[in-house]
Amino acid sequence: MTRIDAKFAALKAEGKKAFVTYVMAGDPDFDTSLEIVKGLPGAGVDIVELGLPFTDPMADGSTIQLAGQRALKAGMTLERTLELAREFRKSDDTTPIVLMGYYNPIYNRGVDQFLTDAKAAGIDGLIVVDLPPEEDEELCIPAQAAGLNFIRLATPTTDDARLPRVMQNTSGFVYYVSITGITGAAEAQAADVAPEVERIKAAGDLPVIVGFGIKTPDNAQSIASIADGAVVGSAIVSKIEEGKPVAEVLEFVGSLADGAHRG
Repeated sequence: MTRIDAKFAALKAEGKKAFVTYVMAGDPDFDTSLEIVKGLPGAGVDIVELGLPFTDPMADGSTIQLAGQRALKAGMTLERTLELAREFRKSDDTTPIVLMGYYNPIYNRGVDQFLTDAKAAGIDGLIVVDLPPEEDEELCIPAQAAGLNFIRLATPTTDDARLPRVMQNTSGFVYYVSITGITGAAEAQAADVAPEVERIKAAGDLPVIVGFGIKTPDNAQSIASIADGAVVGSAIVSKIEEGKPVAEVLEFVGSLADGAHRG
């Protein structure tokens, strides 16, 4: 059982929904990023998605793209991202970390070496947005064999013919992208999302977490009420981009967590 599996089991026992946050590793710099990540569990975050900076983030909107650029400019690499995870693990051995990004940096490191290093750093799961199910032999299956969850995205365009393929080797949870397009776009609407969540849940037994377009505590609550939890990324990254103090960023995260946990 991974930390992700254990977290969902504990939340289910408590009758609570999950609150998941995304932050870009190294944004705006290593030390500030580490301070923010260390503070997330205390602000009510159940699972941390840690963005891996990349030069061509095709699925991300401008907010996340700019965060990646700031991180890269500050010297973030795959190795430094794993170092950040290792530092986090020195004081927190229970909060799950999902590394989210693109395949190129992993491929360049070598899959076997990456999986060894990621596991040693305390990474629990992977979301690699540019590896479709047809490429499962490339990373998904080796990752699962190494004890890492491989989390897949489902979208409004994932029809009934495609869904079984998406679910086939997915573990940990399914990340439902609530809107078509890039991150940080329109606001997610629970009425639109609910039928899709039910459809995905009927196709497997994994928790379904909804992300994209969640910006306020009320929005987090409404989405969490019809899913197993909510993910917020761009709204938090925007606070970091604005140069808000770490305490203020974490206060905002706490308000979102309260909303999601009321769901």
